[in-house]
Amino acid sequence: MTKTFPAIAALALVSLLAIAGCGGSDSSSSSSGGPYGGGGETAEATKPASSESSGGAAAVITASTAGDLGKVIVDSEGMTLYDFHKDKGGKPACYGACAKGWPPLLTEGKPQAGEGAMASKLGAVERSDGTTQVTYAGHPLYTFAGDKKPGEANGNDVEAFGAEWYALLPSGEEAEG
Repeated sequence: MTKTFPAIAALALVSLLAIAGCGGSDSSSSSSGGPYGGGGETAEATKPASSESSGGAAAVITASTAGDLGKVIVDSEGMTLYDFHKDKGGKPACYGACAKGWPPLLTEGKPQAGEGAMASKLGAVERSDGTTQVTYAGHPLYTFAGDKKPGEANGNDVEAFGAEWYALLPSGEEAEG
C-alpha cells in the first residue's frame, strides 16, 4: 500500500520551498537553499549539496540502515537513495518540480561503490540537461527532500509525480515497507 499522505505533505513542502526561493535578491542565500541546493531554475538546483556535485568528484554509494527497512543504498551524506517507477529503460523521467522534491543523484566521473554497495550494479545515465545521474541495477537514483537526516526513508513506498518511489537494497531490489 502506498503512502499518499506523506507524498501530499512533501509536495506542499516543495511548493513552499519553491515559493520561498522566488523572492529576494540576497546573493548570500541564492545558492544555499538547504541540503538540496537553491530554488533557481538551473541544473545546479537539482544537485544534492555533497561531494558528488562539487569539485568534479565522483559519487560514492554505500549501504546503511534506514528505519525499519534494514540496509539500503545511500549517498556519501548517508541519505537514502530511491528509484522511480516512471523511469523506463534506465532513462530518468523526473524533471522540474519532481526533481526539486526528488533530487537526482548526480556525479562527475565514474560512480564508486563503498562499503555494502556492489560496484557491478553502478552505472550512469545522461539527463536531458546534460548532467550525469547515477544508476544502480539500471535504476536512476534520487534522494528525497522529505528525508532530513541520514537513516530516514520517508520516501519509501510513496506515490508522487505519477508513479511509486522505493528505496533500494544493496541487491538492487526495492525495499518492502
